[in-house]
Amino acid sequence: MSYRSTTRCIYSSLLLMLTVGLPFVKLILADEPSGTTIPPESRPCVDCHAFEFMQRALQDLKKTAYNLDSRTETLLLKVERRTLCDCISADGLS
Repeated sequence: MSYRSTTRCIYSSLLLMLTVGLPFVKLILADEPSGTTIPPESRPCVDCHAFEFMQRALQDLKKTAYNLDSRTETLLLKVERRTLCDCISADGLS
């Protein structure tokens, strides 16, 4: 009789230890995510990156347009100068 009560006590205590200890084992063995995580409030949003990229692209386009405009103006002045020189030399020869 004492053998049955002893085994019952052992089984009960093992069952209790498993029931209480299993969640703690899961917490200990849980894999942590790889890498470091940055909290959302400290990292910039995707929209902010896109906005900054678009601003830089717009600045580059403005610089390119200004360079093309000044280059076009320079070429037009050269053409006008040549035309004037051609007219003066043609009028002077006749």
